[in-house]
Amino acid sequence: KWQLLAAINSMLRSTAGQTAYAVYPLSNYSFGTKDRKLEKDANVSDKIQRLKVKYEKDGMRRTVEGIVIVQEHNHPHILLLQLGSSYFRLPGGRLRPAEDEAEGLKRKLVNNLSPTNSALQTPWDVGECAGTFWRPNFDTVFYPYLPAHITKPKEVKKLFVVPLPERCMFAVPKNMKLIAVPVFELYDNPGRYGPVMSAIPQLLSRFRLNLVGSSLPAQVPNTGQDAPEAQQRTQPLPQQGSQQLLQSNSGMLQ
Repeated sequence: KWQLLAAINSMLRSTAGQTAYAVYPLSNYSFGTKDRKLEKDANVSDKIQRLKVKYEKDGMRRTVEGIVIVQEHNHPHILLLQLGSSYFRLPGGRLRPAEDEAEGLKRKLVNNLSPTNSALQTPWDVGECAGTFWRPNFDTVFYPYLPAHITKPKEVKKLFVVPLPERCMFAVPKNMKLIAVPVFELYDNPGRYGPVMSAIPQLLSRFRLNLVGSSLPAQVPNTGQDAPEAQQRTQPLPQQGSQQLLQSNSGMLQ
């Protein structure tokens, strides 16, 4: 089934010169938890210091992150990981030396979002690169271009669209939350989400998002096949007596 859905998404990605992606309702997906994932840095200063050490050893840091899109109330939402009350990030992370970008992002998506049970995992699909951002110095500033006077950037970060199948299961580390943020909330909101995530609405404007299963016309063929029973549950799945919360602007699913 997953190969068929991937083929459908691929066919949709070339319409009148504009790449198109099918976007399914948030309620199609199941959400659970898995073991905690310890953060490597206690604060921003520690992260910058670790970046310096890695730069001396491996050179420029290469980072990939996924723009995972769902829809609710006929509006696209982006899935973000939340740590604490005010730290948000896209799923993804640092590539290994010489690692392929798409394969590295798939590896990070498994670590961030997939259940530990391989039978419940969905093969991840990586779409087009939506944007590239550069960190010129050892600080928190990113630019959507490489300044002309910078010859040794410290990090390059690429954002890729991650098209989802019609149904699948997510599992998030217990110390994180998975939240669905509407694109209108991200827009021009760097104070809360930072300059990279607040640029996502502009980055997505060059794609055509087909909102499937909403009141808008669906533009994806019906496969006529049912998803596996374990992935048909639309409520978050409890694991080891706890539940992972997925929050949207319209309320919280438990």
